[in-house]
Amino acid sequence: MKVALGLKAHSGWAALVALGTGNDAFEVVDRRRLELVARGDESWAKQPYHAAEHLPQSDARKLVQRGIDAARSHARRAVRETVTRLEREGHIVDACAVLMSPPMADWSVDDILAVHFRMHKAEGVLFRDALARAAKECTRRLVQIEEKQLYDHAANALSVAAGTLATRMATLGKAIGPPWGKDQKDAALAAMVALAGRRV
Repeated sequence: MKVALGLKAHSGWAALVALGTGNDAFEVVDRRRLELVARGDESWAKQPYHAAEHLPQSDARKLVQRGIDAARSHARRAVRETVTRLEREGHIVDACAVLMSPPMADWSVDDILAVHFRMHKAEGVLFRDALARAAKECTRRLVQIEEKQLYDHAANALSVAAGTLATRMATLGKAIGPPWGKDQKDAALAAMVALAGRRV
């Protein structure tokens, strides 16, 4: 079965839904939580800019870079393991859709640490960016969708009314049972857009 992954990031983890298509119907073939920080590192790795806020400048830069490197490494491993598992089950992983935040200005670490709201912005981008990089390395095709535009984007890509999408997501959830909250629905819809993009 042709499969696309949908990923929705949070601080330190992501919701993943793998959606397949066959006979013009969508089917959930995998659903899980991906951990993007190591156990024991949660106190700083989920929000490395906040953890670095009061450190000396050199130490702050090093801690932030360590957090970025760790997020990218965990994302790469998690996506690769998912793709390997699905391919072992006989699926073809065709694409990965990642829900993104709006682009961030080209601030340095020092620029970000100087203004508190920038730290929130940078941490909002951090795990999404790590997942997008991992998807680009580990799958055939990366699809980036701005999270706030997901339903409008999906309605256009799937040629359906936005209201119909909520019903479609609810139907998918009934077929597999809980957990099926907003994270899973958004990840599934992103995967659906990726699959639709290949069909058209």
